[in-house]
Amino acid sequence: MCTVTYVPLKNGSCLTSNRDEKVAREKAIPPTEYFINNKKVIFPKDPKAGGTWFAYDEKNIIILLNGAKEKHITKNQYRKSRGLIVIDLITSETILDVWKTINLDGIEPFTIVYFNGEELYQLEWNELEKSTISLNPKKNHIWSSSTLYEKETRDKREIWFHEYILKNQENINPESLLNFHQFTESDNKEFGLQINRNNTLKTISITQCVLVQNKISSKYIDLM
Repeated sequence: MCTVTYVPLKNGSCLTSNRDEKVAREKAIPPTEYFINNKKVIFPKDPKAGGTWFAYDEKNIIILLNGAKEKHITKNQYRKSRGLIVIDLITSETILDVWKTINLDGIEPFTIVYFNGEELYQLEWNELEKSTISLNPKKNHIWSSSTLYEKETRDKREIWFHEYILKNQENINPESLLNFHQFTESDNKEFGLQINRNNTLKTISITQCVLVQNKISSKYIDLM
């Protein structure tokens, strides 16, 4: 929910997400199949709020990042968890149509990366309005949560990402992308790809989905 990459592969696409979270938070339930609204969906579940940061069905993948374009001032209370919005979307029949109409008043700002196998979107809620940006699915993309990473840091991580892709372009595959997410700038515990801030805030898991020939496979790494 805090670092996400999208990379087109020779025979498909790969989305990978690092979850940075407080160590004291209750441990997530690993990815499990659920039947909601007559749809089979798969996602890891946050026991605290019941939501998720990464969900997929037979063709759609939705990944959540905390915060919108810029860091916001957190309120004491919100109407509903952002992670439950992910479930509302992934269990709907038409994700983009529901996005247009869903009521987000009282919801903390967030960014969603949405891929349907052909089209790639960035969906954003900044507490005042929604935005929908269509992205080029043939290009590489990286997102870092604005709540944890200042713009200068986000820009620096983007440079690392594109340098990694360029250096390894002949060998880019799901395994090498997991390596990027887990070990890039490993000595930099503040804003390397896997963080550890005073043993209170850590990268606690990595989730990855690979879509090849309209079939999605996934991998979940529990770093705790």
